[in-house]
Amino acid sequence: MKTKTVFGLCWMALILISCSPEPSGKHLFILSGQSNMAGMLPEESFTPRVEAEFGAENTLVVKDAHGGQPIRRWYKKWKSMDPDGPKAQPDLYDSLMTKVHTKIQGQKIATITFIWMQGERDAREKLGDVYEESLLGLHEQLAKDLTFNKMNFVIGRLSDFDMSNEKYPHWTMIRDIQVKVAESNSRFDWIDTDDLNDGFNRNGKEITNDLHMSGEGYVTMGHRFADKAIQLIKKEK
Repeated sequence: MKTKTVFGLCWMALILISCSPEPSGKHLFILSGQSNMAGMLPEESFTPRVEAEFGAENTLVVKDAHGGQPIRRWYKKWKSMDPDGPKAQPDLYDSLMTKVHTKIQGQKIATITFIWMQGERDAREKLGDVYEESLLGLHEQLAKDLTFNKMNFVIGRLSDFDMSNEKYPHWTMIRDIQVKVAESNSRFDWIDTDDLNDGFNRNGKEITNDLHMSGEGYVTMGHRFADKAIQLIKKEK
C-alpha cells in the first residue's frame, strides 16, 4: 500500500508540473537597422503575425530605423582598423533605447527578440573587416543594457543587389558574416532577402535586383522576420 501511495503522489506531481502555466510576461520585439528596415511597416506584416501567435495583449513591438546608416551609429565600442578612420557615434542606439524603455515601462517581459536589417552602408564604406565583431557586440550591448541574457537575434541578410562587389566592395563579405553570426548561437537565426528586391517599389516604379525591397518584398520580409522570431521563442519552451 505504501508503494502505491508514493507512486500516486509522484504521478500527481508530474501532472501538476506538466499543467503548470508558462512564465507570464510579454514578448518584446525590437526592430532596427537602416533603410530596408525603415521601409518595412510592422503593422502590415510583422505585428499581425506575432499577435496572431501570442495575442495582441502579450506582444510589444518597437521599431527605430534610419536610412543609410552604418553600424557604428548603434554599437558603442565600434572601432575602425584604420586609426584615421571614422569613430563610433552611437546616437541612434540611444534613440532606439529611449523608445524601448518607454514601451516596456511597467511591463513584465517574458522574451526579447532583436531583429536587425542593416549592413549596406558598411559594405559601401568597406568596413566589413570589423562587422562581425560589431554585430556580436551590438547584440551583447543590448542584452546587457536590458539585463536580459537570453535575448534572441534575427538578422536580415543583405540581398543579392551587388554580388560582384562593384558598387559596394564588401557586399558579399558582410552577407557571409551575417550568416556566420546567425549560425553561431542557438538563439540566433537569419532570413533570406534575395527574392525581395524585384517587382514594384512603393512608388510604383519597377525594380530589378534593387538596393531596396519592392512593396511586396517589404511585406514578405515582415512575415519572414516574424516567423523566425516565433520559431526562436518556441524553441525556449
